[in-house]
Amino acid sequence: MSRMKQKYNDIVPALREECGIKNPMQTPKLEKIVISVGAGEEGKDSKLIANMADTISLIAGQKAVIVNAKKSVAGFKAREGAPTGIRVTLRGDNMYNFFDKLVSIALPRVKDFRGTSRKGFDGRGNYNFGLQEQLMFPEVEFDNIIKTHGMNITIVTSTESDKEGFSLLEKLGMPFSKGKTNG
Repeated sequence: MSRMKQKYNDIVPALREECGIKNPMQTPKLEKIVISVGAGEEGKDSKLIANMADTISLIAGQKAVIVNAKKSVAGFKAREGAPTGIRVTLRGDNMYNFFDKLVSIALPRVKDFRGTSRKGFDGRGNYNFGLQEQLMFPEVEFDNIIKTHGMNITIVTSTESDKEGFSLLEKLGMPFSKGKTNG
């Protein structure tokens, strides 16, 4: 069992008491983590897209998928079938391993890091935040990167409440900045 999954099992009683949950099946838990990168102008360069996909695959520990445009949009200069981004969805052990690596290794390596924003909740208990570059992850070697890029990370929880989602992530060790939440 991964370290983060064990930590989750240890915090379940405190989480149930804090949220006032009587049924153990209603205890908030992580369902999935989605890592996505928008290609933007880089979508025209197939080598760059492949390099970005390899980097995200290395970070996630699972093969990333190149997402293609479903239809042409002239305003975004996007053609149907052209690459628009990269995405990987993590569940189960891969999800817990990635979350552990994110919280304990990657985020503390960010220069002048003061915590992630508390305003990233969507009203349904899910949390979104962005990272400026991928170099904070230990697997990424600077020499193998063609161009640095950021990524969006979405943490999907089983709860419908931002308060319960915040409580879950905080107890799992997510470093939130000081201040108020929006839920």
